[in-house]
Amino acid sequence: TRSSLFSFQTVPCFLTVPHITNCLFTTGATDTCQVTVTQPRFQEADYSTHTVFLTCAFSASGCSSSSPQVLWFRFLTNKHEDLCTPGCTDEQKYKVHSLSENNISLQINDLTVDDNAVYICGIAFSDSISPRSKQAGDGTVLTKKGAEKQHSNGKLVFIFMIIASSLLFLYSTTVLTFFVVYKVGSK
Repeated sequence: TRSSLFSFQTVPCFLTVPHITNCLFTTGATDTCQVTVTQPRFQEADYSTHTVFLTCAFSASGCSSSSPQVLWFRFLTNKHEDLCTPGCTDEQKYKVHSLSENNISLQINDLTVDDNAVYICGIAFSDSISPRSKQAGDGTVLTKKGAEKQHSNGKLVFIFMIIASSLLFLYSTTVLTFFVVYKVGSK
């Protein structure tokens, strides 16, 4: 489940059933806390984009007034990576920003096609024992268009230039031919 992504220990949280309880629940006073997390489904970045911001919004009811933990994960084709849980694994590459009280973003720097993945935002009120106090969004599919798009645009421009040059050559040849025929015929 999505909630199995959270870890409140210094050891990594494994995505297996026996570890879910240990990873998710800590003791606390608040037990009516309910969190809902929403994320955009898709975000596309142009090949020239170097930095992208993925957004995450959440609502919390019945939770303590303490700030929640914000966690970011990503799922690649064959593996899952903890990005910011809550500290970021690579602070040059990833930064978490609080846009407003209930809106968070993940900044990804030096964006490449290798960053294409599903990015999941998690919100956790760690002082609550309620199972709804630790929730994850459905994920944002990030797609960066590779250099092949730039090359295909370059190919289109090249083809257009060849066609335009050919048409200009045909036009010039036709005008020159008419001019020569007109001059020869007028003598």
